[in-house]
Amino acid sequence: MTQSVANSNSNNDSTQANAATNDPSVFGKVAVVYGGNSNERAVSLDSGSAVLKALQSQGVDATHFDPKDQDVTELKNYDRVFNVLHGRGGEDGQLQGLLDWLQIPQTGSGVLASAIGMDKVRTKQLWQGCGLSTAPFAVLNQDTDWQQVVSALGLPLMVKPVHEGSSIGMSKVNTLDELPKAFELASGCGDVVMAEKWITGREFTIVIIDDEAYPVIRLQPADVSNFYDYEAKYNRNDTMYHIPCGLTEEEETHLQELSLAAFRAVNAKGWGRVDAMQDEEGNFWLLEINTVPGMTSHSLVPMAAKARGMDFEQLCWHILAQTL
Repeated sequence: MTQSVANSNSNNDSTQANAATNDPSVFGKVAVVYGGNSNERAVSLDSGSAVLKALQSQGVDATHFDPKDQDVTELKNYDRVFNVLHGRGGEDGQLQGLLDWLQIPQTGSGVLASAIGMDKVRTKQLWQGCGLSTAPFAVLNQDTDWQQVVSALGLPLMVKPVHEGSSIGMSKVNTLDELPKAFELASGCGDVVMAEKWITGREFTIVIIDDEAYPVIRLQPADVSNFYDYEAKYNRNDTMYHIPCGLTEEEETHLQELSLAAFRAVNAKGWGRVDAMQDEEGNFWLLEINTVPGMTSHSLVPMAAKARGMDFEQLCWHILAQTL
């Protein structure tokens, strides 16, 4: 991996938040929830173990909680939850709803934003309704006229499961004949599949923490004809990440503002990530939002935080402190 790195409503709340910067006991007993049963279990295990280690190293009374092996109602025995449960169950509003019911503070977005953000079609429809630029798309099923999809979106195009993350089940389609196979691959990962217009250009990700857009990261997979897939995200070491991202100051500010608008449109809170493309004409297109981003050694949130002078331990502490 190569890098070029150039809510308080009262005085008591404020005092508690400030104390948390020095005193780990203010957090009480913390469940770091990760693992689970989704297709992103492996990534969640990597992310969660890194977060757990970072919190414990700073004296936080943090414990691993895996919903695959433990009854989620046992979370009532904890004071707060650091959610690193990627994918279905942890990122789609289910865990958020349970914790709301149990009145347990949690990191990240609530039920509404999580449910919308996990559904790529609903997210894009919402963005369209808000006048935010997002790549054209179509929902696919067994009866879809493939030629009609190609006529509407052109080639190449991207086929992806609507309710998955980490690029699972996604594939680039270069010819009409490849479309049915791509649909079958995506269908194996979920019940809803979409095709999205392929944007030729540069890919960016924008990390948002505390309603502030961090320095934009440009992603450059080793195979520039492909996309930032699962292998590039988690396993390859030849993907390049550029900070500064290569945009002009005006362009980067515009992309940050667009991403903040997209983040707020789904009512996302705390921390998250928005992915976007810039086409060859210089136009920006929103792709999707991630409300429980990865926290692995290859992940983008720690990378953006580092560019702001915040190391991984500080980042994890900061996110947890949002629950106070």
